[in-house]
Amino acid sequence: MCRNIKTLYNFDPSVTPEEIRAASHQFVKKISGFNRPSKTNEAPFLAAVDEIAAISTRLLSSLETSAPPKNREEEAAKARVRAAERFGT
Repeated sequence: MCRNIKTLYNFDPSVTPEEIRAASHQFVKKISGFNRPSKTNEAPFLAAVDEIAAISTRLLSSLETSAPPKNREEEAAKARVRAAERFGT
């Protein structure tokens, strides 16, 4: 799938609407093949982003887990280490 879409569930602090929208935008870009839609396709593209964001919000608010929330800074540090190992510094 799209590497730019990050896991949004079970973080402290919790996900923001802006993060959900950004992930939704990345998803629609990936499946549509458009980096920037034409004027003709802009309305359906943005409508899809809105719908995916709404669905994602409902999904994230309905999920339950007994696992403790992940720390954003710790997860970001782990991602930086993985990227350094993969791509070099």
